[in-house]
Amino acid sequence: MFWRKYIHPYRVQAVVGFLFKSAEAVLELMVPLVVVKVIDVGVANNDTGYISHMALYMYGLALAGYACSLVCQYFASVTSQGFGTLVRRDMFEAVNRYDYDTLDILGTPTLITRIANDVNQLQLAVAMTIRLVSRNPVLIFGSLIMAMIVNREIGLIFLCIAPLIALAIWFVMSHSQPIYTKVQTILDDVSLITRENLSGVRVIRAFNKQGSEKVRFNKVTETQKDHQLKAGNISALMNPMTTVIVNTGIILILYVSGVRVNTGALTQGEVIALINYMNQILLSMYAFANVILIYVKAGASSARVQEVLNLKPLMSEGEKDAPQTYDHLLEFDNVSFSYHSGEALSHISFTADPGETIGIIGGTGSGKSSLVNLIPRFYDVSEGSVKVMGQDVRDYKYDALRHLIGLVPQQATLFSGTVRSNLLWGNPNASEEDIQSALDISQAKEIVDKMDKGLDTTIEASGKNVSGGQRQRLTIARALVRKPDILILDDSASALDFATDAKLRKALRTLDCTTIIVSQRVSAIESADKILVLNHGALEDIGTHDELMERCTLYQEIVASQRKGDNA
Repeated sequence: MFWRKYIHPYRVQAVVGFLFKSAEAVLELMVPLVVVKVIDVGVANNDTGYISHMALYMYGLALAGYACSLVCQYFASVTSQGFGTLVRRDMFEAVNRYDYDTLDILGTPTLITRIANDVNQLQLAVAMTIRLVSRNPVLIFGSLIMAMIVNREIGLIFLCIAPLIALAIWFVMSHSQPIYTKVQTILDDVSLITRENLSGVRVIRAFNKQGSEKVRFNKVTETQKDHQLKAGNISALMNPMTTVIVNTGIILILYVSGVRVNTGALTQGEVIALINYMNQILLSMYAFANVILIYVKAGASSARVQEVLNLKPLMSEGEKDAPQTYDHLLEFDNVSFSYHSGEALSHISFTADPGETIGIIGGTGSGKSSLVNLIPRFYDVSEGSVKVMGQDVRDYKYDALRHLIGLVPQQATLFSGTVRSNLLWGNPNASEEDIQSALDISQAKEIVDKMDKGLDTTIEASGKNVSGGQRQRLTIARALVRKPDILILDDSASALDFATDAKLRKALRTLDCTTIIVSQRVSAIESADKILVLNHGALEDIGTHDELMERCTLYQEIVASQRKGDNA
């Protein structure tokens, strides 16, 4: 069971907490015996000194039990929080090992819910195991044994009651577990809608869709509420069922004990002790019932957490570093690629040499981003091969391959920290000169110079405190700081004005690396050494701007439509 791996580092704390809670239960079992002495000796003989002495004894038992409880609480917290920390660490590492295909299978919202909510359920189960599972069985079985010691015949009533209580707990557990599993799945939908609304709040307000989004959110939360209520109604049967069973036992004890007290076979103190033991069983069963419900929820969460930990990436990492000699820096050899939803690229072949600029253009959905995502091996090809420095990307170690590549994706993303910390992502050892050079080429220097603290200016999560164009220029600078052999700009200048875009393209031509520019703008790629024209995943044509203007109808149409738009 995967729990053992994460409990093992805290096994000493868990055992200590377990033992101290068991000791508290043993001390609690001694109290009814003291009560027997108080009633049968102190009260019967009107011996106030004896009563006071036993009262101090009971007070000592209470203090010792309280101390044991505090020790248990501390070690239970250390164990459960440590357990949760280790599980979340491994889940995060597992998610970071996923390839894009694997991430597409699970999806972001469910991963967030599993790392947060599901692990919380497991932490609670660990804490309750130490705090209650160690105590309640001792109280339940201890009360049965002590009842048998006090009076064997009446103790048989306890033995009859215990299986009935166990049956009640099993009934509730078996009927509520499937519902709690469904609830956790619905929480994924809640997380999805919440995430979409928070990330897309501007779009929602621009289209005045707050009302419909509230309806959508309320619908899924109502579904969650209905399932929670259904599970809660079943779980609510636990306490009444156990109460009826235990109180029936108390009535039987009082009836049988009353007869035996009259005959002198049982003392009044022993009757009180038996009732106390029955009440201890009742209270322990209440607590134990809640633990069972926690386990039911944890069982559902455990399966979801294990799925994240056990899900293996569909791609396996290679073992080779970059070769020293090669014919072409980049080569696509009859490459086809398909997502789960259908084919994205079909039989693509081209080469790129050091220092060349490759432009990629085509209509929406033509496969431009899919093509560049194959270079750093975010996905694996379905057919053919992608080679970097003459070596198939599938043979590379991930770090060795991606160290050669500087990627600027369509969605410009910055991370919380400073401008400097973001720029150093690709090369932590970059010099100040490297940073300034990258800022100059990406046209981001003027942005940083205007900031109060320059490179030490704080960047909020996702770069929310800078504009879209500023984010794009800073992410380009981040890629340039790495000094890559292959620079990929995936429509990464779409938010720039034409003047800044022109300055950027001019500066990029000074770079000593292969540059791949994906763009919807002809102006961004017309000076490229090779231009790939994609059409529905197929390579329509390849050549320079002038060559394509002579022979490629699709390229001619794209150029004409954009020039017409510019003139308009």
